[in-house]
Order: sequence, then C-alpha cells, then structure tokens
Amino acid sequence: MHEELIAQAQAWLTEDPDPETRTELARFIDAEDHTELAARFSGTLQFGTAGLRGELGAGPMRMNRSVVIRAAAGLAAYLKKQGQAGGLVVIGYDARHKSHDFAQDTAAVMTGAGLRAAVLPRPLPTPVLAFAIRHLGAVAGVEVTASHNPPRDNGYKVYLGDGSQIVPPADIDIAAEIAAVPSLTTVRRPTEGWDTLDDSVLDAYLARTDAVLSEGSPRTARTVYTAMHGVGKDVLLAAFARAGFPAPVLVAEQADPDPEFPTVAFPNPEEPGAMDLAFATARACETAPDLIIANDPDADRCAVAVQDGTDWRMLRGDEVGALLAAHLVRRGATGTFAESIVSSSLLGRIAEKAGLRHVETLTGFKWIARAEGLRYGYEEALGYCVDPDGVRDKDGITAALLITELASQLKEEGRTLLDLLDDLAVEHGLHATDQLSVRVEDLSLIAAAMRRLREQPPTELAGLPITRTDDLTQGTAELPPTDGLRYTLDGARVIVRPSGTEPKLKCYLEVVVPVGSHEDLPAAHAKATALLESIKRDLSTAAGI
Repeated sequence: MHEELIAQAQAWLTEDPDPETRTELARFIDAEDHTELAARFSGTLQFGTAGLRGELGAGPMRMNRSVVIRAAAGLAAYLKKQGQAGGLVVIGYDARHKSHDFAQDTAAVMTGAGLRAAVLPRPLPTPVLAFAIRHLGAVAGVEVTASHNPPRDNGYKVYLGDGSQIVPPADIDIAAEIAAVPSLTTVRRPTEGWDTLDDSVLDAYLARTDAVLSEGSPRTARTVYTAMHGVGKDVLLAAFARAGFPAPVLVAEQADPDPEFPTVAFPNPEEPGAMDLAFATARACETAPDLIIANDPDADRCAVAVQDGTDWRMLRGDEVGALLAAHLVRRGATGTFAESIVSSSLLGRIAEKAGLRHVETLTGFKWIARAEGLRYGYEEALGYCVDPDGVRDKDGITAALLITELASQLKEEGRTLLDLLDDLAVEHGLHATDQLSVRVEDLSLIAAAMRRLREQPPTELAGLPITRTDDLTQGTAELPPTDGLRYTLDGARVIVRPSGTEPKLKCYLEVVVPVGSHEDLPAAHAKATALLESIKRDLSTAAGI
C-alpha cells in the first residue's frame, strides 16, 4: 500500500508544473510521510455544480496548477463536443494565493485547444466576470475564487454562455472529460495567444449598475464599507460615485486585497467577529452612518448592518431579501421573484400580494438564475440578483447600490430599514429565520447525522407537530433531487442539508408568528426567538450533533 502511494506521488511529481507544489510533494516523498500522501492521493477533488473548491497544496485532492490544467482541459473538450470550437472563454480571478496562476493556466489550455480566451485585466469581483460572459458573447466563463472560504483554499467556478453557473448534466459531462485526460503531457499549453482585456468591460459593467437605481431617487444615505480583504473596494467605490451617493467610509484594515485575511477567522460577513471592525468604524464616525455594507472577498455577496438602539446589528440575508423585494415592488417591478428553498417564505407573501410569480429553487444561484422570467432572485446566504439581464448571478455591488437607495428613500421619510421590516411583519406576519450550522473535520459525521434523521425521524420540534416530511433525495414536482430533508410544522419550517461548498451540516429554521399591529411586535419577536431556540435544541438532539 505504501509503495503504491509513493509511486502515485512520484508519477504526479514528474508532471507537476509548479515549483512550489513540487517542492512540497518531494518533501513528503523523501520523508515517506504516508499520512500526508494518503490525504492528498486518496482520490481526486470532485468537479460538481460548484466547480472545484479545496485547500491549496500538492496532489489530486488539493487545489493546484495540475488539477486546474486538467479541469480546463476537460472544460475545453466539453465545449468542443457541444459545437463551441473557436468560441470565446472569459476568465476572471480574485486575489487569493495562486488565483492569477490558475487563470493564466486556464487561458493557455483554452488557447491550446483551439478556443479563444480572454482574461480580465486584474483581480475583480465575480459579478464582473458573470457580466462579461453575456456582454462579450462568450460560450463559457471561469472564475478562479474560493469566495468566503478560509485563506488556505481556492476554487474554480464554471459558467456557460447564458452567464449562469453550470447545473447537471453539464457538471457530470465536464467531470467525465476531466477524468479522461490521460496525462498533463497531452494538454497543449502555449505561452501566448490569448487576450488580456482592458477596462472597457469593467466600464460597461459599471455603466450597467446605474440601471438598477430609479432616476431621480434620493442618494443621501451614508455608509461604512468593508471589502473583507477582498476585491470589491474599487468597483464598489466607482459604482457609488457614479450613482451620486456619499463616498463610503472604508474599514481601513480590511479595504485592500490580502490573501491571508489577517483580521478575520473566516472572511465571511456571516461568521462571528467578521464584522467587528466594521462596527467599530461605524461607532467612530463623527456623523452616524445610516448603514454598514460588507462584501465577501469576491464581492458577489452583500451584507447589511443597521443601528438598532444604541448598537449595530447585522441584518439576516432573509431580511435584506425581503427589503429589496419590497423596494422593487414599490417601484413597479414585474416578472418572477425567485429564491432558494432554504430562504424565507416571506418573499412568496410579498410576491403574491403584488400579483407577481414566485418560484422556489434548489439552493444556489445556479438554480435561481434559471427561473423563467426572472426579475429578482435571492438566497439567505447574502446573495441577491437585482439585474438579471446584466448579471445572471448574485451580485454584491448592485445589491449594495439598491439597498442604499432604499435606505436613502426611507431616510427622506424619516424612517429606517428596521421600520420597513416592522411594516412587512404587520402586513404578512413576522417571518423569523435562524440557522443551526455545524462545521466538522470528519465529513462522515454529516452523513451519519443525515442517516440518523432518516432512520429515526422526529415527530415534533419545539412542541410543534411535524405535519409533513419531504426527503429531497426523491425530488418533488418542482425540484430535482438533492440531499436534504424538509419538515413542515404548524407555523414553522425546517430544512437540513449538507453544505455544497464547506464541511458543514446546515439546518435552516423559519417560524411565522401572526402580528395584529405594531404594538404586538415585541411579543411576536419574543415568541419567535423562543421557538427558534427550542427548535434548534430539539433538532440538535434528533440529529445527534
């Protein structure tokens, strides 16, 4: 067994084009470090609907140039089989370790395979890449990013020509082509022949951002902004300047790209502590800001925080999703309002009252973006699509513009985002959401928890009887199969699923409490909070986590 491991590693080493991972792998081979070698050669990173994502390092179970070259070769082969030979592939990248190298390798492979390749001019937000695909008429796009994962990770996200991320069966077909690459020596990689784009694509994207705002709308809200050590700052500042908003106050320590993400444990606005510096910056402002805006490192997500009493608090993704929906309805938007099944059912209530079509999809913008007639889409994980004709994906820049327009409008009326949330609760019932998220080192714990819930299903949570259980692996009339469980309770809903991008088991909770008037809101909030805590406890016990 050990001899086989060493042989696998040596074979990989002979093909590895990267001096850094070659040195790393040679060290493990020389030391006969079978533990490390086994971790890196126990299989291959699986290419799926999120593309690839994993820890940087040598070997087929890590993100590295060898893995990326194979992925690019598989994608090129797939595109040619789809009749796209000679088509354009646009490539974007963030500021993580190795992102530029992976983008250049992808461009070389596409060029060598007879496709045309164009690389964005520098690290830019993912939505700029999603925009560029449609704007340039490309047959596919690649974004090198690990979004909000830890610093040691990187990833590879694939879009097709409609500008949205791949879904089955494209992912399965591409994975088969990747597996069919016999050796890196068979992959042509010229050293030139592709284009590096200039700023005209970015300028076109920025011109498009103006379209999400109403002509003549108030532009007075003051913001604090953090890029979370990512690539959002310059594009967001340019978009805000074009729109005529006051220049955001920057969280200086997190403003510029830094692949080490030194001030946060995880560069995700949802993670505990990630927004602490933003809150501190807001408290230190001479003139109190109206809201805090945060992007994740590739700026496709947008977090919003508001002053609540004497301090600041993050709005949940579901709260921002409802606020943006209400704003668009008020502006007379038409078309389909779409969300993932794990997002709040409040969107359905808002759409129904406005006479708009409402659609629920599987988790992820690869599904939301495909909703027929899409006008607005969101998911609770801080993703919002407010301009689907321009960017058919979540976009943290245009979402930031739209929520700041709404805050400005409310400011002119002497109101806040929290006031509008209260109005929505009185109109539609208080929709309170929460999440039980368990990060694991051992992925088998997630499988065990799902198995336990299937074999010993709970009959009630928080004293509320479960009236219906859907095992989503079977699919439904509206949804293709996925690994998840959905519980419908009297006045509540719970969905349990393994994360598609992180080693987490995620449980999404929602309770709906009727509200008679604004005076009833404090009691409704107290009741919702108690129910959510009780559901969390009972669900933890049922899942054994």
